[in-house]
Amino acid sequence: MIVVSLWSLRAFGQLIQLIPSAFEEINSKAEEVNYKGKKVLKVTAMPGGSAVAIVKGIEFRNGTIEVEVAGAPAANADSTNRGFIGVSFRIQKGDTLRYETIYLRPTNARSTDQLRRNHAVQYSSHPNYSWFRLRKENPGLYESYADLVPGEWTKMKIVVKDRQAKLFVHDATQPCLIVNDLKRGISSGGVGLWADQGVDGYFRNLKITLVN
Repeated sequence: MIVVSLWSLRAFGQLIQLIPSAFEEINSKAEEVNYKGKKVLKVTAMPGGSAVAIVKGIEFRNGTIEVEVAGAPAANADSTNRGFIGVSFRIQKGDTLRYETIYLRPTNARSTDQLRRNHAVQYSSHPNYSWFRLRKENPGLYESYADLVPGEWTKMKIVVKDRQAKLFVHDATQPCLIVNDLKRGISSGGVGLWADQGVDGYFRNLKITLVN
């Protein structure tokens, strides 16, 4: 099951069953599967873009998102696939889907190529600020290193306040990535589980804390 805890001036907890009906599927398929002996949520991208499975009933501006993810290239993925998997937040729907994303590239983390290792975690902002644009305009500013293993569970904690987001990995007390200028400014919207094309993406133990 996925636990979603909501906090504002008063604490409020809600337990959500790990079933596809708890999520709105955007270019994605969300399904309950067995992975490493446990029931978890698998999110698969449909043809045409990255997958976002949005938690129903959440409006997120500031707060904390915690989740465990396991991502790896699917069996039919090409050799350039890095197993992109992560979290989208402040999602706004309309003619164009808009959201912030922080995600992992698990296959990069233990590469012997130091430059690839430096690209293990990434921030991007859809649709205007792709990872490619951010890397081209500000090399190294929106990505960094964290120790990851493809297909193994990784704890992610994203702390968002106004225009800043911090990513903590593996219960670390210090963030491995700090974004001080979220490209969509101060906004609010949904929270989603994100996976790229050609990725087997698994999620468990999601906790969302809202802060005024």
